[in-house]
Amino acid sequence: MKQLSDLKELALKHAGSSAIPDLEIHKLDQPTELIPLIYEPSVCLILQGKKRTIIGEKVLDYSGGSCLIIAAELSALGQVTHASVSEPFLALALTINTTKLADAMRKAPVSEHSGDQSFGLQSASELLIETWGRLLGMFDRPDEIQALGPLYEQELLYRFLVGPMGPFLRQIGTEDSDLSRIRHTMEFIRQHHAERLEVRELAELAGMSLTTFHRRFKKVAGISPLQYQKQFRLHEAKRYLVAREGNAASVAYRVGYESTSQFSREYRRLFGLPPLQDAAAARELAKVRASQ
Repeated sequence: MKQLSDLKELALKHAGSSAIPDLEIHKLDQPTELIPLIYEPSVCLILQGKKRTIIGEKVLDYSGGSCLIIAAELSALGQVTHASVSEPFLALALTINTTKLADAMRKAPVSEHSGDQSFGLQSASELLIETWGRLLGMFDRPDEIQALGPLYEQELLYRFLVGPMGPFLRQIGTEDSDLSRIRHTMEFIRQHHAERLEVRELAELAGMSLTTFHRRFKKVAGISPLQYQKQFRLHEAKRYLVAREGNAASVAYRVGYESTSQFSREYRRLFGLPPLQDAAAARELAKVRASQ
C-alpha cells in the first residue's frame, strides 16, 4: 500500500470508527475557523486537504503526505484551511502509547536527543505510508485487531523513531530528558490547575534553575507556565459548560478564577464567544457532526 490514494479510500470508508484503540480518522467537508485545542502526544498523517497549526509563535502549514509529530501535551490553535464535500479533509491520528513506544525504542538505533523540541513536521516516506496502511487495513479485518494491532502500532512508532523526528520523539520514553521533566511539570499544572502556582516551585519540581526552566518550558510549550495553566483552566471550563455541569460563575470558581468577569473576558478572548453562548454552539456542532 504505497500510495496515499489507497489510504484515502480506507479512511473515507471507515471515518468515525473507533474499532482500533488510539487511532482516529478525521474527516471534514469544509474549512474551519482557527480554534483552540489541546494536543496529546501523537503522530498524524494528512491524507487530503490542508491544515494550519499554531503553537506559541510557530505557524505550521501542511497538507497531503505530511506528518505532524507532537511529543508533549500542548495548547495550540488549529484550522483546516482546505476541505470540500468533493475533496474532504482527511487525516489519521495515533495517540502515542508510552509502553508501545518504549518497546519500539528498545529495537530502534539509538539517536542523540534534540534538546527540548516537542513538535515538528516531516514528509511521509513510502515505508511510513505502507505501515499506516497495515494499521488502517485492519478496519476491514476486525478479527485481527487484538492480535496484530499492537504490532503494527509499534512498527509505526519505530518508523518515526528512525526518521528525522525520531530524536525528540525518543525523549517521551527517556525519563531524565529535558522534555520528560518539562512534561512532568505540565502534568502537575494540569492536576493542580485550579490552585495558585508559583513558577519557582515548578522549576524546583523540574530540577532546573528558574531561568532555565522558564526558557525550556516556553520552548516546549510555546507559552509560559502560567499561560499554560490559564489555557488549560479555560479548556476545562469549556468541558464543564458543554456538559452542563454548572453556570459560568460556578465553573469559573471551579477552575480557579476568583473573578467571574475576568473569567468571561479571558474565555471570550480564547474561544471567541461568551462562555454560555460558546458552550451552546459547541453542543449544536456536536449534534450536526453526529448526524453526518
